[in-house]
Amino acid sequence: MTDASLPLAGRHALVTGAGRGIGRAVALALAARGAALTLVARNARALAAVADEARAAGASSVGCEAVDLLDRDDLAELCETVAVSADVLVNNAGTAPSAPLEKTHDDLFDETLELNLRAPFALCRAALPEMASRAWGRVVNVASTAALEGFAYTSAYVASKHALLGLTRALSVEAAQRWKDADLTLNAVCPGFVDTDIVARSVERLVRVAGVDEAAARDRLAAMNPGGRLLRPDEVADAVLALVLEQPGARHGEALVLG
Repeated sequence: MTDASLPLAGRHALVTGAGRGIGRAVALALAARGAALTLVARNARALAAVADEARAAGASSVGCEAVDLLDRDDLAELCETVAVSADVLVNNAGTAPSAPLEKTHDDLFDETLELNLRAPFALCRAALPEMASRAWGRVVNVASTAALEGFAYTSAYVASKHALLGLTRALSVEAAQRWKDADLTLNAVCPGFVDTDIVARSVERLVRVAGVDEAAARDRLAAMNPGGRLLRPDEVADAVLALVLEQPGARHGEALVLG
């Protein structure tokens, strides 16, 4: 590889939810561009496997943090020890519960917003001023088409993703006003249904509730995407990477929709 093929050499990237799915794909895409990585997820074994892949893909170094982002003490420590040194922050960890309104109990609602919104907020709060002090930074929040429209039986999830996109836009404006001389961007990617474990669980629910077979359930979800098919994790990773690699950053507070 030439130096030109490693545009993230010397940059530290923090990726949450990195043990599988979209997070894993993002980590490997950043690794191939020479980034030093910190991978965050709850499952230490899954993280270790992705770390091995990332080293093979070209990451300059890989650290793993087996952290439950719902634990505020763990989150605070991650902010204080890792996020402050991140040049690239990809907030990917999330949960997508499904329940009718009357069964969306307080704990489910609170946990959904805690993981999908408060954790990204805390990590941005720690990372952004330090990025500004180094005059360069990229934040990409993995939202969803649920950040742009409503879906039945997912009120907590839709609320959290709408809020995450609002957070992205607000912080983008604040960063532009406060740190005009720094090359900082904050954006969101908003994919439709992606072929991950979350979709697999949605398929299971459709099979159980709607009485359709697995293939029909997958087709039903795929039909809700504009392209009529499920996205692959690497397609979302490509969109994240495009936002990270902009030199200088030209997109600010955008919602990059992937069908």
